[in-house]
Amino acid sequence: MNGECHDWAGMDDDALQRSLRVQGDAWYELVKERCPHLFAAAPLFVTTAQLWQMQVVIAAVERVVKLPAWLSGSPFPNPDETTSHSTKPASGQVAGYLPQVGEGTNAAPSAQDYSLGVFYGYDFHLNDQGAHLIEINTNAGGAFINALLIASQREAGLYGAEVAEENLEQQFLAMFRNEWRLARGDVPLASVAIVDEAPESQYLYPEFLLAQRMFERAGIVAHIGDPSALQMQDDGLYLDEQKIDLVYNRLTDFSLQHHPALRQAYLDGNAVVTPAPAHYERYADKRNLARLSDAETLRALGASEADIATLLAGVPQTRLVAGADHDQWWQERKQWFFKPAEGYGSKGSYSGAKLTKRVFEEIMQGGYVAQRIAAPDERKVCLPEAEPQMLKYDVRCYVYDGQVQLVAARLYQGQTTNFRTPGGGFAPVRVVE
Repeated sequence: MNGECHDWAGMDDDALQRSLRVQGDAWYELVKERCPHLFAAAPLFVTTAQLWQMQVVIAAVERVVKLPAWLSGSPFPNPDETTSHSTKPASGQVAGYLPQVGEGTNAAPSAQDYSLGVFYGYDFHLNDQGAHLIEINTNAGGAFINALLIASQREAGLYGAEVAEENLEQQFLAMFRNEWRLARGDVPLASVAIVDEAPESQYLYPEFLLAQRMFERAGIVAHIGDPSALQMQDDGLYLDEQKIDLVYNRLTDFSLQHHPALRQAYLDGNAVVTPAPAHYERYADKRNLARLSDAETLRALGASEADIATLLAGVPQTRLVAGADHDQWWQERKQWFFKPAEGYGSKGSYSGAKLTKRVFEEIMQGGYVAQRIAAPDERKVCLPEAEPQMLKYDVRCYVYDGQVQLVAARLYQGQTTNFRTPGGGFAPVRVVE
């Protein structure tokens, strides 16, 4: 079904446009001007078996990262102590690759001791060999945009309950309130800051506006701001003279090292920050994929044999890269996809088959992981007055507290998702037997 264009199986674009216009003329024009390829021209079909496998892999990851040894003294493959083509555990603490998040200046419990982290994005490639978890993100964008897309297609009768919870706005609100409750108990959540660098220039700034409106409809004061505008005062964190209870963190400075006011508020527990450095450390640093795809390491962590089997089948083999095996990496490069260990948004990621010698030498300096290629499948898209084209796709599961809130797809051309492809963008997912 993904290989054909079926009129009866398309999206209701009129319903989508009506939902977009309801957000207001200014918001609608912002989306049209800044994000012309935000929404794909066709839905993606997935099978019940593929959906089930993604859910099973997510559940296994959630169990493993909650094992006591995952962050507490667990062995982590170190390319300086073992060859880059070995995943045998070596000495060192897994927490060591980020600054210690618990270095607060007072004894008050910090928010990272309680909160779970909002909007985990589990990204999968689907193909004939199954569903393959290529990475986990802790500040996954697009949930509010996809909720709008889903609502429009549900109204048109084209979206089932299998891939999205009912009333997503209430689910999102409950998630943020739970983050606050875990840290502050029954104290009401009064104010939120949605924080990113130069937020108005961000591609997904329209999504920040959707989040702001959601909070305001719930009676929660919501600001959108740059972290440089945050200030620590005696009684807490402030933005534009507004005391901030909770920070919805969209920054890609995952350790907050470059944003001292926000980092200090986080460490001292003066604001609940979500997602936070502890969430990134536990889930999203790509070096974690090396452990999730290595049986010996998983057994050392205390994972069950069932979870080990699930993860070996569902997480492509991932290795830490160092220059010790330079020649072997060059010979095998076409089998691997190279990613910066602390990267985001596909920046600095390369298919080994397309590596130049110069870029390869830079990768060999360290700081990269190599993931065995699990090629994405394709979706045929037909546009008016244009030749049909085959677009690659990945599937993102938005997860909170181990539960899948919604499933969305991204259609694209090139090495990675880019939202620059005519006919590409976020696509609704429809489940078939």
